[in-house]
Amino acid sequence: MGVDPAAAIATLGRRGQTGGVIEPFALVGRTVVLEPLEPTHVDGLVAAASEDRSTYGWTRVPDGVDDMRRYVQGLLADAAAGLVVPFAQRRLSDGAVVGCTRYMELRWWFGRPFPDEVEVGGTWLSASAQRTPVNTEAKLLLFAHAFDHWHVQRVQLCTDARNERSRAAIARVGATFEGVLRRHRFSHAPGEEGQPRDTAVYSIVAAEWPDVRDLLHARLAAS
Repeated sequence: MGVDPAAAIATLGRRGQTGGVIEPFALVGRTVVLEPLEPTHVDGLVAAASEDRSTYGWTRVPDGVDDMRRYVQGLLADAAAGLVVPFAQRRLSDGAVVGCTRYMELRWWFGRPFPDEVEVGGTWLSASAQRTPVNTEAKLLLFAHAFDHWHVQRVQLCTDARNERSRAAIARVGATFEGVLRRHRFSHAPGEEGQPRDTAVYSIVAAEWPDVRDLLHARLAAS
């Protein structure tokens, strides 16, 4: 049975229209495993975040045990409300927890059990895991699950419009730049917390996924 266009238009963009809470699951690669975020990850995340904080100028990365505990508790509350699907990133070579990432902005258009659009975001890595295959493979795992299992129409990636390093990293994973949304989200830059920022928006749509998948596999093979 096909989708009723009028019903689809009426529900387009409604977050969580029918999907509700998505049960936690793991995504396993060769260099990294994305584990469902749990309170037991707090100590490992504190260690990861404390390696070198000089690269976190644009990103919300908790500092210290209490801050990290509040951060994890907040993400778990959002997960219980069906707003996010959060993961801890664990490097397989040494078993170290090296950061966080999540699905967010889940949207259901067509009344299916799984979302039709998601954003991959809230990503941060320890200094030792940055510019390694960990990020590339984590993105591959997240994109593959979204497109091949959930059959989403679109995966979105966003960053502060001034964050050139993050924008370059997003472009390297094959996402297409769509534009800048002005005063779109809160800034995490020092001294600007709670102030609106401009957001650079990128996306991958379902028709582009095979080429993006091949690109990411080639990058991993080369590394």
